[in-house]
Amino acid sequence: MTTFDEREQGFERKFAHDQEIEFKAAARRNRLLGEWAAGLMGLATVEEYARAVVKSDFEQPGDEDVLRKVFEDLKGSGVAASEGEVRMKMDELLAVAREQIKAGE
Repeated sequence: MTTFDEREQGFERKFAHDQEIEFKAAARRNRLLGEWAAGLMGLATVEEYARAVVKSDFEQPGDEDVLRKVFEDLKGSGVAASEGEVRMKMDELLAVAREQIKAGE
């Protein structure tokens, strides 16, 4: 095996690892977002709602399905939150989730 092949395999392993970390961070972000939204809505079933938010991410590629679910649920329950506020909270919680994963939590 040449040095080039070894470097290529190293880059492929790093890419696969980075993708796995990003997937885990997005799932954790969605759980945290669900917990946040459940708190705003005053739901007693916080964990159940957080699981529903995580599951909603598998409907379509990207984050729009999660954003739509949480925003519509908040609006439906009478919580005054804009789509922009939910999107900002998603960004904030993604950073938190990445840090938690890096810290091994």
